[in-house]
Amino acid sequence: MVPSKMCVKVPSRGRRVSAGNRRGATLIEFTLVMPILLLTMTGMVSFGLALRNDLVLTNAVNTGAQLLAFSRGQTTDPCATAYTAISGAAPSLTSGLSLTFVINGSTYTATNTCAAGAANMVQGASASITATYPCALGVFGENFAGCKLQSQVTEFIQ
Repeated sequence: MVPSKMCVKVPSRGRRVSAGNRRGATLIEFTLVMPILLLTMTGMVSFGLALRNDLVLTNAVNTGAQLLAFSRGQTTDPCATAYTAISGAAPSLTSGLSLTFVINGSTYTATNTCAAGAANMVQGASASITATYPCALGVFGENFAGCKLQSQVTEFIQ
């Protein structure tokens, strides 16, 4: 006959560790892990901000290039019109932003105006905008120089 209830008592050989003895170990583990977590978190935030700036820059240059392509015969300074559209689409990126306009093969880089570019606005020709913006990748107080965001859009002049 098999008993319906079986109780097996296993003797304990280990000693119980109280919570008071673990407090010091937890503090030491926290001290060792926290700098690695901070390094990871600041790197993620910095990379996320750089990625956001890249998306904003790409969207702004696309907006400026579309306006440049449609501004034939409507403005005397197509580069200034495109620059106004870009700075309106990306107001947080205007400092340090450098633009290069290529209208029908003629390049305009010195300033954000090109009054002579209105004469080059020929239907079917290409208009291109290249924008560069310095990005700041800082991880735990350490800045990595040489990071530049770049976006280029080419449209056909309408």
